[in-house]
Amino acid sequence: MSQVILIVDDDPLIRKLITTTLQDVAGSDLLEAADGVQAIETAVEARPHIIFLDYDMPRLNGIETCRRLRSDPATAGATIVMLTAMADGPAKDRASDAGADLFLTKPFSPLRLLRLVDELGAASG
Repeated sequence: MSQVILIVDDDPLIRKLITTTLQDVAGSDLLEAADGVQAIETAVEARPHIIFLDYDMPRLNGIETCRRLRSDPATAGATIVMLTAMADGPAKDRASDAGADLFLTKPFSPLRLLRLVDELGAASG
């Protein structure tokens, strides 16, 4: 069974960077969403294993999106990696309180992204 990864960011260049980096990861299906509303709709249908979730988005921000994903049984088990330009402080606390598992600070290296997905895959497999 392939691992489903959902990439949620309002910046199409960030989504492209992540999908390009991860496109050759064996057994991964990559999905994209441009905002929190689209992310929830996609996640409920696709049930991703890993969700890369931008902190700051229009329509529905990453914190509220994370809360909603955690409260829905269809998506509650996903590993949520919050993408944020703020490495620590109140933003990280709010994301943790909302249910984020891990953090990736922008800008991040493609190598760091690959290592993270590899670690998460090994942990779940």
